[in-house]
Amino acid sequence: MQKFKIFDGHNDVLFRLYLKNKKNAFLDFIQGDNEGHLDLPRMQQSGFHGGFFAIYVPSPEVGVIDSDKPVRYDDMEKDEYSLPLPDLLKADVALPIVIRKISLLSEIEKNSKGQVKVCLNGQELEQSFQDNKLAIIMHIEGAECIDENFYNLEALYRSGLRSIGPVWSRPTIFGEGVPFAFPQSPDTGGGLTDLGVELIKHCNDLNMIVDNSHLNEKGFWDIAKYSHHPLVATHSNVHTICPHTRNLTNRQLDAIKDTRGMVGVNFAPAFLRQDGKMLADTDIQLIIDHFKYLIDHLGEDHVGFGSDFDGAMMPKELNSVTEMPKIIELMQNQGFDHSLLNKICHQNWINLIKKILI
Repeated sequence: MQKFKIFDGHNDVLFRLYLKNKKNAFLDFIQGDNEGHLDLPRMQQSGFHGGFFAIYVPSPEVGVIDSDKPVRYDDMEKDEYSLPLPDLLKADVALPIVIRKISLLSEIEKNSKGQVKVCLNGQELEQSFQDNKLAIIMHIEGAECIDENFYNLEALYRSGLRSIGPVWSRPTIFGEGVPFAFPQSPDTGGGLTDLGVELIKHCNDLNMIVDNSHLNEKGFWDIAKYSHHPLVATHSNVHTICPHTRNLTNRQLDAIKDTRGMVGVNFAPAFLRQDGKMLADTDIQLIIDHFKYLIDHLGEDHVGFGSDFDGAMMPKELNSVTEMPKIIELMQNQGFDHSLLNKICHQNWINLIKKILI
């Protein structure tokens, strides 16, 4: 089987490394700790040459449960569920954690002997990807660290931030996310706040990517109204197949198509399965099913990977990035030709990023 180069819409490896709480955690990534789903040697082995690296801030009241995110996977094994979310975090609590993770990413780049590049624009990304470096877009998953005057946004931009999701499910001063609920519509609350609208305008002015994943439906439509960039959902799936709050309705997909945006398919079982259950015993054929639906709805130029590696449970057949060839082989066996696979694996994401990060 031919090896395809992969660019992925979302991973949480920085959070996994942060939880180690050790000075040289960056070396574990560079040298390979063989823990979790991702490290540099396994990514290189798998042809994984780029992606959005997420910076996520855990709620302080949450213990170490399921990667420290306030989502208990056993609660997501029920026929129906709606999990409570933690309260809003203030910027002065979130910012030090964000800075620590940016420092961790900087140490990875600095000590990688040229194997890793944090990219600031589409041209850098394309060149680094072609040079077989690990090409990274720095992304914040939840804008808790941004103050109401947006001073922190400018500082973080100068530190390399190029993509931001206004929420990670829990509320921020900018808007509301979706709870982890099944079966339920993503239309779960209010839209963006006035500050949220200002955030979108600031991101547009800076030519930053705005991520709709985790945002509720009213917030999605506010971004569609106020942003002049393509609509992007880095790690979300199809609501028609799996009626989970985290997934996108056909109407949302229509809007993404109209703006020539992107959807990255999430591998977490609860967002793949028709029954919405977070079970490792999940057939990876469901990933292909979501891809087929999205390609039919959006066209083949607007779909890619959005794995959520190191941020969520994976199907047992995808216990690390080294299992990615299984997905590609399934696609090949079901008629995905070389051109289409090339687009899905990396070209669609690179084209989208080049349009926004100029």
